[in-house]
Amino acid sequence: MPLRSDEWYEGETRNAYIHRGWMRRGAPDSAFEGRPQIAIANTASDLTPCNVHLHEVAKSVRDGVYEAGGIPLELPVVSLGETQVRPTAMLWRNMAAMATEEMLRANPIDGVVLLGGCDKTIPSLLMAASSVDLPAVVIPGGPMLTGTFRGRPMGCGTEVWRLSEEVRAGTITNKDFTDSEKSTVRSKGHCNTMGTASTMGLLAEALGMVLPGTAGIPAPDSRLLQQSHAAGRLAVEMVRSDLRPSHILTRAAFHNAIVALAAIGGSTNAVVHLLAIAGRVGVDLTLEDFDRIGSRVPLLVDLQPAGRFLMDDLYRAGGLAAVLNEVRDLLDPAALAVSGRPLVEHLDGAEIWDREVIRTREEPLIAEAGVAVLKGNLAPAGAVIKPAAASAHLLQHRGRAVVFDSIEDFHARVDDPDLDVDADSVMVLRGCGPKGYPGMPEVSNMPLPAKLLAQGVRDVVRVCDGRMSGTAYGTVVLHVAPESAAGGPLSLVQNGDWIELDVAGRRLTLDVPEGELAARTASAATVDAYAAPTRGWERLYIDHVMQADTGADLDFLVGASGSRVARESH
Repeated sequence: MPLRSDEWYEGETRNAYIHRGWMRRGAPDSAFEGRPQIAIANTASDLTPCNVHLHEVAKSVRDGVYEAGGIPLELPVVSLGETQVRPTAMLWRNMAAMATEEMLRANPIDGVVLLGGCDKTIPSLLMAASSVDLPAVVIPGGPMLTGTFRGRPMGCGTEVWRLSEEVRAGTITNKDFTDSEKSTVRSKGHCNTMGTASTMGLLAEALGMVLPGTAGIPAPDSRLLQQSHAAGRLAVEMVRSDLRPSHILTRAAFHNAIVALAAIGGSTNAVVHLLAIAGRVGVDLTLEDFDRIGSRVPLLVDLQPAGRFLMDDLYRAGGLAAVLNEVRDLLDPAALAVSGRPLVEHLDGAEIWDREVIRTREEPLIAEAGVAVLKGNLAPAGAVIKPAAASAHLLQHRGRAVVFDSIEDFHARVDDPDLDVDADSVMVLRGCGPKGYPGMPEVSNMPLPAKLLAQGVRDVVRVCDGRMSGTAYGTVVLHVAPESAAGGPLSLVQNGDWIELDVAGRRLTLDVPEGELAARTASAATVDAYAAPTRGWERLYIDHVMQADTGADLDFLVGASGSRVARESH
């Protein structure tokens, strides 16, 4: 079959001469004669520590591409280091997706292998590949190995949140806290808890975009390189069979991803990422689908932050295939994998080898644990909560609001001994949505006031229009939409207002008469704290970003443009 890259390399024209001549550099003549050109979209970066090892992974991919008769071409793409960039990596997820999409379309390539790991890298790569729709396969970089501190396992991220609160409570010293830092990151790889990186790697496989059996392999495990070699071979085969993301990322695939999200106890961040990816392929996925499909699915994986173990435990216990095999009857059998076969066929024979780490359907960690979608006058377009990471006694709660107008206001007042807060209060933080911050940062799991920590309190209800790290925990209502900066009711909440959370009833209610609420205006402090950039990406982002309930993509990036480029460059 004709290759897309033939449009660049085939023939005796001046343009073909230019395209071939500048790419030769030792390549054989056969490199331009009907061999699939496979891009290796690599998010490796020294400033994305979770992805540093992807250069090694790329070498195995290259070998596999060559072995299958293709030509591998490494393509560095925008890399977002979750732990490093300010104000939040989410601000640039859409930019990374847009830049990658344009480079895939602009270059003479026939297929692509997508190398990601850190939180926003896999979502941005999937968004890009979906919009250009060339044959594509994802290789998740894998989690780090478990570190230990004073004889106990260290879950990176989750332990940070826990220990930092204990320092503030005075139960451990600053030296203990600093000493533990050296034990957090034991090896190469991304977070070893069921944070966003682990979640999106596993969900990419549940979507069908990863060579089955790859997601969740620890980064230092040699089997990751073996699978990467196989993925390189597969990319060439996908080009020859013309298997594209649009054939794989169907409604059935997103159904399966939502089931998997619940069964693994995955990050709430997956909600905005899956919504954004669905928007690129034209699947009409809604916030309500997450509740309808996933909220009654049992939690089977006993991993931090919802449980005890870590990602290398999950892999040795049977991995994603063992989990999905337990909920196989809930999966849509029509969904394909990059292998060209139905995803469910790859679950045959998958067994659980450690029933403490992966529970059976009959003995789940939690019977109904998927993401719950809340509606009400405080979140007309919806909000989400992860019951598995929350305190059971707070899932139905009524308390008085303690309001913070911005993240700066929160940091300035949270430890004030005169702050009017108690264990029954509902902490409200606004101005943290896509437009307001900008970028919808992971600040919703607000540290508790020092006075409550001193009383032994370790959780209260928190409500925010931002996000929460997938490694975090607590009774936190997230992604409130519309956000306060978009005119949402969150901007009108006042100190002392009664707020009711009813997770079972799927309600988030501000108990203020409708007439009184209509007469209120947002406080000047709230409005003054909203982001107001005058130029650059932030200006473009704020003007065009959509709300969390639709995935927080940019309005002009929804959908696909395909791979066709009609005009020549010379």
